[in-house]
Amino acid sequence: MADPLDPASHVQPYVLESRGARTLQFSSSVIQSRMQLDDPAALDLEYTRTMMGFLLFRPDPRRIVMVGLGGGSLAKFCHQHLPQTLIQVAEINPHVLALRDDFQVPPDSARFQVLLVDGARFVRAPDTEADVLLVDGFERDGMPDALASQRFYDDCHACLPDGGILVINLHRGDPRFELLIDRLRRSFDDAVLVVDDSDRSNSVVFAFRGRALAQLRPGLVRHPSGLEQAATQQLLAAFARIASALAQQRSQPLQR
Repeated sequence: MADPLDPASHVQPYVLESRGARTLQFSSSVIQSRMQLDDPAALDLEYTRTMMGFLLFRPDPRRIVMVGLGGGSLAKFCHQHLPQTLIQVAEINPHVLALRDDFQVPPDSARFQVLLVDGARFVRAPDTEADVLLVDGFERDGMPDALASQRFYDDCHACLPDGGILVINLHRGDPRFELLIDRLRRSFDDAVLVVDDSDRSNSVVFAFRGRALAQLRPGLVRHPSGLEQAATQQLLAAFARIASALAQQRSQPLQR
């Protein structure tokens, strides 16, 4: 069996710089991650700001686990703005991990760790636990099968406590898109909220363990009070989009 961490089994990404930004890409047509050189910790791509919308529901997570490092946008934002949170990042591609300094990903510390590990296996490990699980794992050909299976979503559910949240980035152009939504609904007992990006190229899915989603009401969604104003400003449009999606879901019968 091939070693999933063997560099030869992974596509090597490349880095481009243009107009004050640095991007990580597997191909010329798709940007995996983008960093503004004058503000490396800012969230430059819309879907990353939407993923941070978990703060509306869990403003003070004790532990965050991320599957997929990419250019480290989410990892850097959480490291800077959630100083009390323990953060672990699982990245399977050693070529991506080798670029962490190019994207100014913080060094490992007592509260921040980037691991060269298969994210699906890491989530499945009995000692893995997270209040929030962020999944943004893509290769050149899209999301790998290991991060799209029913078993993986079941494992995500199992590693979360009651009230825990899985946040996953999906490409709407993926032919498996509706199947993946259905799998998430099965694993999380329909406690799923789908939030489309403004250009509908990505959807960020929030899946809740327990009854947290059922108890939410759009008018009760509040901005996290502990977040710095500069960080909140980055997320305001995403927060509004999430509240709108929640209101729309409440007004319609469940679609299966």
